[in-house]
Amino acid sequence: MKVLLTGAKGQLGSDLGPLLRNAGFETAAFASSELDITDGAAVFSAVRKEKPALVINAAAYTKVDLAEKERERAFAVNSDGPANLGRAALEAGIPLMHVSTDFVFDGKRAVPYREDDATNPQSAYGESKLAGEAALAALLDKRVVIRTSWVYGVTGHNFVKTILRLASERESLRVVYDQVGSPTWSADLARAIVEVAKAISSGKSPWGTYHYSNEGVASWFDFAVAVCEDARALGIGLRCSEIEPILTAEYPVPARRPAFSVLDKARIKGAFGLRIPYWRDSLRLMLKELKGGCDA
Repeated sequence: MKVLLTGAKGQLGSDLGPLLRNAGFETAAFASSELDITDGAAVFSAVRKEKPALVINAAAYTKVDLAEKERERAFAVNSDGPANLGRAALEAGIPLMHVSTDFVFDGKRAVPYREDDATNPQSAYGESKLAGEAALAALLDKRVVIRTSWVYGVTGHNFVKTILRLASERESLRVVYDQVGSPTWSADLARAIVEVAKAISSGKSPWGTYHYSNEGVASWFDFAVAVCEDARALGIGLRCSEIEPILTAEYPVPARRPAFSVLDKARIKGAFGLRIPYWRDSLRLMLKELKGGCDA
């Protein structure tokens, strides 16, 4: 089965491309610089040329705060882009997989969000991602949307790498503790996507929306503490000796974040028999991989 993968050099795509190939999928992988999904003509041309049996969209605009200023760009990538891919998939008669976000919810619940819970994004980024979901729903019946949360990986910019950098430069950090979610290693998310692709390849019809994140919950403060603890255990030298928990109100940013964005994963576990790793275990593995590729 041939897969066309977009965003192949991004945080998720960098993990996903090799895993797809290792699983036996022929993969036509395009970095965002090689295939701009906001360019409808380019998208149709790529799908017609490659003739894939499945499209997986890992391209996204993920600059949450900047999206408040770059709203048009965020919607172009996160809404118009998926729509272009959806129209091309529809013409080719093939299914599409797309990655979305916990930011489609407002974070006002106290129990994990299910796939059919009401959406109410609080930021331009969340609105743009929800618009992408809606565009695909209007175009394709054969689609899989996977919402995820707090993604980090060896590639790209993310919370883990930011904390490591700041902790190597400063003696103390201040991190928000009243926002709760589930950190998700991009490699684990990529493995889940491969399992869905396998199901599609075997003739199953797993269409619809699913939630995926690593197991367990944490605040950003908890996450930062774990990053520093596990980094030190691996011999990564850090200057920081204190992390102070603070309220969201003490750290104002342009975009509103959900205070609670834990996702219920019962549906994806039941449909594909997934065993999802605990977030702290995955963090340790990611840090080992990161340390192996740097001089820290």
